[in-house]
Amino acid sequence: MSQYPEARFIKSANAPGQFVADDGAEVAVAGRSNAGKSSAINVIVNRRQFARTSKTPGRTRLVNFFSLRDGQRLVDLPGYGFARVSDDMRDHWDRLLSAYFASRQSLRGLFLIVDIRRQLQEYDRQMMEFAGDLPVHILLTKADKLKRGQASAALLQVSKEVGERATVQLFSALKRQGEDEARDVLEQFLGA
Repeated sequence: MSQYPEARFIKSANAPGQFVADDGAEVAVAGRSNAGKSSAINVIVNRRQFARTSKTPGRTRLVNFFSLRDGQRLVDLPGYGFARVSDDMRDHWDRLLSAYFASRQSLRGLFLIVDIRRQLQEYDRQMMEFAGDLPVHILLTKADKLKRGQASAALLQVSKEVGERATVQLFSALKRQGEDEARDVLEQFLGA
């Protein structure tokens, strides 16, 4: 059973004027295209196809607002980095994400979804800069694709790189590894 039985899609926004009202608390989820962002959201919320998954990287092209419960939201940001989109679309996303992070008073934290096999890329570091002073939690997704020792080494390496700037954990949507830890962090962010 879902921890969020009232969870539902609210709306998509392609411009700052289309964002939902800036009240309550929300947590943003960002990640490079093909890092497993939608799958991670679905596991954390424990709802199949809550955030639509696709075999084609970069399908999330809008800012998608989901209500988890009254006054608490999850915000799925456009995937970045790998998606085959025009330079104009990339520029639009940059402006949209800049406006999102600069304007949202209700934003309590950022979940950064990173493919464990790729580790932190420049776009991931840029997303952490967008987040400013907000707490950041990194999910190293697809941990099941590596042997346990390799996964532990990747976790240590990313943890060293980010230091106290972010918390980091291993995560696998396929094996549901790390779902409780991720959900606990989400609840901490929403309650902050």
